[in-house]
Amino acid sequence: MEHIQQEHTALLQKHIALLKRVVMGGVLVMGLKFLAYYLTHSNAIFSDALESIINVIAGAFAIFSLYYAAQPKDENHPYGHGKIEFFSAGFEGAMILIAGISILIKAMISLIHKTQVHSMDYGIVLIGVSGLINFIMGRMLVKAGEKSRSMTLTADGKHLLSDTYSSVGLFAGLLLIYITGIGWIDSLLAIIFAVMIMLTGYKLLRKSMAGLMDETDTETLKEIEVIINQKRQKEWIDIHNLRILKYGSAYHIDCHMTLPWFWDLDRAHQEVRQFEDIFRDEFPNKVELFVHADPCLPHSCKICLLSNCDKRKHPFAGRIDWTLERILKNEKHMAN
Repeated sequence: MEHIQQEHTALLQKHIALLKRVVMGGVLVMGLKFLAYYLTHSNAIFSDALESIINVIAGAFAIFSLYYAAQPKDENHPYGHGKIEFFSAGFEGAMILIAGISILIKAMISLIHKTQVHSMDYGIVLIGVSGLINFIMGRMLVKAGEKSRSMTLTADGKHLLSDTYSSVGLFAGLLLIYITGIGWIDSLLAIIFAVMIMLTGYKLLRKSMAGLMDETDTETLKEIEVIINQKRQKEWIDIHNLRILKYGSAYHIDCHMTLPWFWDLDRAHQEVRQFEDIFRDEFPNKVELFVHADPCLPHSCKICLLSNCDKRKHPFAGRIDWTLERILKNEKHMAN
């Protein structure tokens, strides 16, 4: 277990280093966008610049959350400190939501008072450059987050990518204003971006709340269903009462495994260890398993794949598929 903890800590340190580079890039992008706003007085650009402040603050908080998540277990946190990543995503979501509301209010006021825009050519160039930088940083974070199952990296990366997509729309809108000279398009764009930003913030808040409340992670459970069916051994009579908890990028999985009743403790332990090793190979980061070994019962013979078992009480009736519906129930499998 010690070497697993060391690998997990090394991975988190790598993520922290990546986020530090992204925060530095975020400061550069923020400067470019506020320069564009200073030159153009565009509300749409202001909305993009205001969100960049959120990117930098959220990135800094994400660094802290990953550092805290890397701390080893202690008496007060027996499952580790990974839950902080859900707070990080929730904090980022709340900040994004507040920014979206602020942008919406300012844009509606400007639409009524018809604020004029200037120097759109400079604004177009600066927004295009900042959008490209955000896209590169966002792709890096999402790729690293999906590979390591880190909610913090994935959330921050998707936020940057959503910022990139809004920058693309902003670029097109600014170009349209530059060509047509219609100023109210600027405020209309800002309103559209504000709604998009608020929707992004809501989704992040919803996901962080789901993690903090230990809501069922259906996507990961489906992965587990595939893994145990692909690696299934004939000695494993059934898997049931399977549960999963996520602590940041780490997982806690527990389940019951039904094994032949006549095995000694050493043989049963070896089989459980083999089962645990499968998950440690399949998951790229830290995973902790608690497997409870159950002895088979006479009715288990009907689904047992051990053809040469001399303790069999009933003839084999058929193979049971290990679907999510079956493995999540707190009861041993029975023939249909």
